[in-house]
Amino acid sequence: MNLALWVASGLLGLAMLAAGGTKLVTPRLELMQKMHWAKEWSDGGVKLLGLAEVLGSVGLIVPQATGIAPVLTPVAAVCLVVLMLGAVKIHADLKEPVVAPAALALVGAFIAIGRFGVL
Repeated sequence: MNLALWVASGLLGLAMLAAGGTKLVTPRLELMQKMHWAKEWSDGGVKLLGLAEVLGSVGLIVPQATGIAPVLTPVAAVCLVVLMLGAVKIHADLKEPVVAPAALALVGAFIAIGRFGVL
């Protein structure tokens, strides 16, 4: 089970790092061409979302890997689940596919449950 949790954490961490990093370094006007939801968000809101995703990705790996406050790993997973459920709602409202954020939310839930010791 531990190996599955590490693989899931790595995959979700990479996905969130890539998504969040993109939001942090790409101007909102450029993001709006492919991410229609960004039209409704301020520059600061997009950057804050990107920061949350990057910090969540770090929180999935670093506490568990270092043994320093490992309880933060499932907390980070829960936070990413909440973010992804918000993404599902936003994409559904825009009549866009919701499979990717829903799948990421499920992976995050698996990590949270596993790292909280429920599995």
